Amino acid sequence: MSELTPAQTADWLKTLAHELGFDACSITDTDLGEHETHLLNWLNKGFHGSMSYMERHGVTRSRPADLVPGTLRIVSVRMSYYPNNAAHAEAVLNDPELGYVSRYALGRDYHKLMRQRLQKLAVALKSQIGEFGYRAFTDSAPVLEKAIAEKAGLGWIGKHSNLLNETSGSWFFLGELYTNLELPIDPPQITQHCGSCTACIDACPTQAIVGDRQVDARRCISYLTIENDGPIPNEFRAAMGNRIYGCDDCQLVCPFNKFSQPTREADFEPRHELDSSRLVDLFQWSEQEFNTRFQGSAIRRIGHRNWLRNIAIALGNATTSNEVVASLKTQQHSADELLAEHVSWALSRHHVS
Repeated sequence: MSELTPAQTADWLKTLAHELGFDACSITDTDLGEHETHLLNWLNKGFHGSMSYMERHGVTRSRPADLVPGTLRIVSVRMSYYPNNAAHAEAVLNDPELGYVSRYALGRDYHKLMRQRLQKLAVALKSQIGEFGYRAFTDSAPVLEKAIAEKAGLGWIGKHSNLLNETSGSWFFLGELYTNLELPIDPPQITQHCGSCTACIDACPTQAIVGDRQVDARRCISYLTIENDGPIPNEFRAAMGNRIYGCDDCQLVCPFNKFSQPTREADFEPRHELDSSRLVDLFQWSEQEFNTRFQGSAIRRIGHRNWLRNIAIALGNATTSNEVVASLKTQQHSADELLAEHVSWALSRHHVS
């Protein structure tokens, strides 16, 4: 067992994190008071929509020791996910026959991969210094991931509420290791480099970015297509275009993403040609096909019904053709009222009753 000082332990941890595929690793304390105020204001405005768990967990997110008693430090990591071999995002968005899937969801579900790597990091550290308390997270519990990463110096929270890094953009996942080790902390990101730029605000199809670092989830296409389990409000359907799972517009226009690097993870490369699939083909997948193809994918959790709901809207926004209309008609009389209603809306866009 090594006799490492806290500073040596931190250095060793960061070196191993890079070897495990994380692009950055930093350490911070548990004081998130400033971010707690921002969280409570966001909740009070109802911007979380139907995500009741956000309100239910409340300040547990901003008080790490309430979630994991004894937590003194948080190891914050990031991992790039933008795929090397995906079809050009703007080209897909500009082709109404194709379905656009957010770049983060084209490959394997990141939750399991990131947690496994964080677990390896903790186990390896344990072999060096002995037993210690820890718990790993990747968007899997009430954790203020972006706030923690900002405080740890991995970047700053941009106007679109995503974490930004001056030399790496925003195409990355975040993960955390809560620990009772009293490690030296890294300085936070002091300078925010967004300046007067409003590219992300201007580009949002549904005007969901309602202020600096203020996103009204009820208007956000990512929320509407993923978190929302009911009908998608009529006022947003046309603006959704061909976005069938998530939305990347605010990131696609961000000037800092010209500095981002493609992922090193083969598991994040596109599966099943999801980067440029035809809407009419995706709409024909049975529930069994949906579950089989999306085994190990983040998309599977929205379920087949909401998958078809989202595609129906995209087909309603597609260029009118016999193929598009015929595809929609296969679900026109669906026993599922939610799906039938969205298909009816889509057919009306093509002047078909």
